Amino acid sequence: MPDDAALSVSVVICAYTERRWDDVLAAIESVRIQRLPAHEIILVVDHNPTLFARLRAELPDVLVVENRHLRGLSGGKNTGVGLATGEVVAFLDDDAVAEPGWLGHLLAGYVEPEVMGVGGLTLPLWETGRPTWLPEEFDWTVGCTFVGREPGRVRNLLGGNASFRREAFVRAGGFPEGIGRSAADRRPLGCEETEFCIRLAQRIPGSVFVYDAGAVIHHRVPRQRERFGYFRTRCFSEGLSKAQVTRSVGVADGLSAERRYARVTLRRGATRGLRDAVRGDLAGLARSGAIASGLLFTTAGFALGTLRGAVTRVTR
Repeated sequence: MPDDAALSVSVVICAYTERRWDDVLAAIESVRIQRLPAHEIILVVDHNPTLFARLRAELPDVLVVENRHLRGLSGGKNTGVGLATGEVVAFLDDDAVAEPGWLGHLLAGYVEPEVMGVGGLTLPLWETGRPTWLPEEFDWTVGCTFVGREPGRVRNLLGGNASFRREAFVRAGGFPEGIGRSAADRRPLGCEETEFCIRLAQRIPGSVFVYDAGAVIHHRVPRQRERFGYFRTRCFSEGLSKAQVTRSVGVADGLSAERRYARVTLRRGATRGLRDAVRGDLAGLARSGAIASGLLFTTAGFALGTLRGAVTRVTR
C-alpha cells in the first residue's frame, strides 16, 4: 500500500433519483469508513433540485453539488472532476458500497507515472438471487465485472469502480456528454468511460490502465435487472453505445477488446454451458443460448447505431 500522504483522492458519486435514497447514503458511508481516508467526497445531483436540497441537509460533511453540465452520468462526473482537488479522482456508483480497503487498493496501482487509471472488482448484490440462465460473461449487463477480465493492464476501466489521475482530465478533456446514461433516456446506455480511456491513450501514448481485483465494491442488482427483458435491452443499448464510441475514437481501437472477447471468451462460455447441460445442469443450455442471443442483440444495436451515424453525417 502507498504511504497515506503519497496521493490524495477525491471520491465522486453521482445521484439522480429519490428512489435510491438509502443506496446513496450507504455508498457515502462506505467511503467514510475507508481504511485510507478520502481527501473529500463529492456528491453530484443530476438536475433534481428536491433531491439536492435533501442530500445537502442530510450530509453536512459531504460536498453536495448540482450537475453543472448536460443531464446524465457524464455531465455529473465532469462536474465532480471540475470541483475535485485530489490528485486522483475515484468514481463509485450511487447504488454500490465499497469494501474498507477499496481506496487503498486503487491508490496502490499508481506506482508508475504512466499509470493514468486504476479500477477494481464489482460484485453483484442480487435482490432475489442470480438467474440460472445468466452467464458470468455477461455480468457487465448488470454493472458488474465479467468473466474473462484478468487483473493487470486493460484497455479501459469500468465506470462504476474506477479512478484516474486528475491531470488526465486536464490533458484529454472530460467524459463525452453525448455518450452514456441519462435519466431522460429510458435506454440503459453506457461506455462513457470506455471512450474516455481510449481517447486518453490516443492523446497520451503510453498511458496505462490497471485492473486490481482487490479494490472491491458490491453493486445492487434490483429485481427488474434480473429479467431477460432487461438483459436484451441492455445488450442492444451497449451496441448503440459502442457505435458512438467508434465514431469518436475509430473502429480499430473502439472494438479491439470486444472482438477478442467475442472470439475467445464468449466461445468458451458457450461451450462450457453445453458441457454443463450434458452433465445434467440443464440451465447450462440456457446460458449458452443467452451468450448467443446477447451477442446478437449487441451486434444489432451496433449496426443500428452505425447506420444512424452514417445517415446523420450524410444529412449534414
